[in-house]
Amino acid sequence: MSRWKALPAELDPRARQLVIRLRRLKDHSGLSIRQLATKTGYSPKSWERYLGGRTLPPREAVEALARIAGDGDPTRLLALHEVAAEGWGSPRQQHPEPEPEPDTELLSAKAENPAPPRHSLLIALIAGAVTLVLAVSSAVLITVRIMNENDSGGSSGATPKPTALLAAPARSSSAPPQPSYTCRLKRVDGLWYAGNSRTREDTVVVGNNGVEVAEVQCLLRRAGFSPGGIDGDFGPLTLGAVKALQKHAGLQVDGMVGPHTWKVLRG
Repeated sequence: MSRWKALPAELDPRARQLVIRLRRLKDHSGLSIRQLATKTGYSPKSWERYLGGRTLPPREAVEALARIAGDGDPTRLLALHEVAAEGWGSPRQQHPEPEPEPDTELLSAKAENPAPPRHSLLIALIAGAVTLVLAVSSAVLITVRIMNENDSGGSSGATPKPTALLAAPARSSSAPPQPSYTCRLKRVDGLWYAGNSRTREDTVVVGNNGVEVAEVQCLLRRAGFSPGGIDGDFGPLTLGAVKALQKHAGLQVDGMVGPHTWKVLRG
C-alpha cells in the first residue's frame, strides 16, 4: 500500500474525491508509477501530477487506470471525472505546476513574440489620463480668459476682437498589442513542430492560453482542421477543431489535448 502525500488544501472537494478514488485504484493494481506509465502511455511525471492533485487527468488516463485495476464498469468513475472537471478551475484550485526544463527553441519563439508587460500598460493608461486632465484644464483657463477679455471690452465701449477657443488635443493612450504567434512548421525525426512549443504530453483544455495552445492551433491547421486564428486562446473554434480531429483519428472525443491527441497532431 502506497503512503500518499497529503493533497493540496486548496483542492476542490469534487476534485479531491476523484484523486482519492484514483489512488485507491492504483494501489489495487499493485503497479509502481513507472509501470503504470508504461501500461497507460502517460509519463511518470504526468501520473505524479494526476495522483498528487496538481493536474486534472484526461478522460483517457482515467479509463486506462480503471481497466488496469480491474474496474469492469468505469461509468461511475468517469461521471466522477466530469464532476471534478467542473470544480478544477474554481478559485480554490490555484496550485502552481512545476516549471519544465528550459527549451531554447521555445525561448527563442517567446523572444520574437514578447507579451506586453502589465507595468507598461499601467504607465500608459496613467499617462493618458494625466494628459487628458491637463488638456481639459487648459481649455477651461483659455475660456475664462477670453470671457474676461470680452467683458472688459464691452464695459469700455470698445468692440471686442473675435477670438477662437483653442484647446490642446487630448492624447489617447493606445492599448498594447496582443501577443502574436506564427506557424513555422518543421518535421524533426518524423514529428511535426510549429515553433511555439515542443510538448508531447501536457494537457491543454478549453480556457487555456499561451504557446501550447498556439502549437495546437498550428498543428490542427496543418492537419486540415481549422481552429480559427492562431491567437493562443483555446476557445470554441479550437475546441470544435480538436473534437473533429479526435473523431477522425478514432480517439475519445472529449475536446482535451492529451498525449494521444498530441501523438496524432505531431504524427
